Amino acid sequence: MGTSERLRRSLQVLMDGTPPEPPEDEPGEVVDPRALDLVLRVGELLLASGESTERVNEAMLSLAVAYELPRCEVQVMFTSLMVSAHPGNGAPPVTAARAIRRRTPAFWRLTELHALVQQASIGMLGLDEAHRRLAEIKRGRGPYPLWLMVVSLGLIAASAGVLVGGGTIVATTAFVATLCGDRTAAWLARRGIAEFFQLAVAAAIGATAAAIVVVAADSPGRASTIVTGAVLALLPGRPLVASVQDGITGDLVSAGARLLEVFFIITAIVAGLGVAVYAAVSLDVDVSVSHLPDFPALLTPVPVLAAATVSLTFAICLAVPRDVLLPAAVGGALIWIVYVLLLNAHVKPVLAAAVSAVLIGALGSLLARRRNAPSLPFIVPAISPLLPGTLLYRGMVELNTGEAAAGALSLVAALSTALALGAGVNLGTELVRAFQRVGLSAGGRWARPAARRTRGY
Repeated sequence: MGTSERLRRSLQVLMDGTPPEPPEDEPGEVVDPRALDLVLRVGELLLASGESTERVNEAMLSLAVAYELPRCEVQVMFTSLMVSAHPGNGAPPVTAARAIRRRTPAFWRLTELHALVQQASIGMLGLDEAHRRLAEIKRGRGPYPLWLMVVSLGLIAASAGVLVGGGTIVATTAFVATLCGDRTAAWLARRGIAEFFQLAVAAAIGATAAAIVVVAADSPGRASTIVTGAVLALLPGRPLVASVQDGITGDLVSAGARLLEVFFIITAIVAGLGVAVYAAVSLDVDVSVSHLPDFPALLTPVPVLAAATVSLTFAICLAVPRDVLLPAAVGGALIWIVYVLLLNAHVKPVLAAAVSAVLIGALGSLLARRRNAPSLPFIVPAISPLLPGTLLYRGMVELNTGEAAAGALSLVAALSTALALGAGVNLGTELVRAFQRVGLSAGGRWARPAARRTRGY
C-alpha cells in the first residue's frame, strides 16, 4: 500500500469514519510482529500511566490502522491487554497479550504518548521511528525531581488544612505528619508490604500527630483540621475519575475493577483513622464531633489561594507537564469558587460538588482539545480541593464515640461526594464530546459501546 493510500485511510479514521475493511477474497496479509509489539507497548504504558480504558483502546486501534495490522481486535482490561490480528484468506490469527504489573501515575507520559499516536495516525511517523520515540518516553524522566514530589504531598495536606480553617500550626503539623506517613509507607513498600497497609499506616500517622497536638496544646479544633489535610493528600482522585469514566463509556469490567481499587484505598484510610481515633478515645483524649469545624464556605483570598495550592501540588504529585501547572491551579481556585457560590445559594453539598465538577470537566476537556493533549492532567488536579476528607474523619469520630448511625451516614456522604465529583467531571467531558466533529483516534463515535442504544436490555 502506497503512502497516499495509507494517509487517505488514516484521515478517514480521524474524521470518525469506519475504517475500511480489506476485501475478503484478497491474499492473506502478513502481520508485522514489530507493529503488534508497538501497539501493545503503547497501550501498556498508557494504562500504567493512569489513562482511562476507552482512551487506551482508541490509541491502540489508531496504531493498528496506521501500521496496517489487518482486522485488528483490541481488548483492554484493568490489568492486561490483548491484540489480535486476522490476516484473512484462511490464515490463523496472530494474538499477543501483555500484563500490567505496575501502575504509576505519570501524566507527562500521557501527553507524550498522545502526540506519538496522533503523528502515527496521520502517517507522519514510521514504525522504526515510533519504536525509538516509545523507548525515549519509557526511559524518560519526569519533569520534577523526586524530592519535590515528596514535598508536594506534604504541601497538599498543609494547604488542605488551611482550606478547612486551619492556620500556621495546622499547616506545619499536617505537612510534617503527611511526610512522616509517606516516608513510612515508602519504607513498608520496600519491604513488600501491601499498599492497603501502607495507606492505613500513613492515615494513622496523620491522625496520631493530630492527637499529640490535642494533648500538647489542648486544641481539638486544630487537630481535626490537621487530620483533614493529611487524609486529603491520600484520597484517590485519579482512579476515582477513571473508574466513573470507564463505567459511563461501557467498559464495565475495568470500571468495576477501578471502583474496587478506590473502595480499598478509602477503606485503608478509614481503617488507619479508625485505629488512631479508637486509641485516642481509649486513652481519654478529648475527641468528639463537636470539635470538628464546619466546612467553611468562604470566598476570601486565603481559602481560594489554598484551593489553588492544593490543585497545584496535587498536579506535581501526578507529574503533569510543566505547562499544565498554571491551568491546574486556576482550575482548583475556580472549582472552589463555584462550589462556595452554590452552597451560598442553598444547594446541597453533593449536588454543588457535582455541578462544580461538570464545569471543570468541560473546561478541562476544551483546553485539552485546544492543545491536542489528553484531558486527565487538566481535570484530575482541579477537583482535589473538594475531595471529602472532612466527611471521612467525621464518620470515624462518630463511629468511635458511640454514634454509629451518624458515622455510617457521614461515610456514605463522603462516598457520595466522591462519586458526584467523578460523575460530574465525566459529564462535562461528554458535553464537549457531543459537539466534537473530529476524533483524535481510530475509535471515534462509531466504535463507542456506550453510544449504542440498548434501552437497558
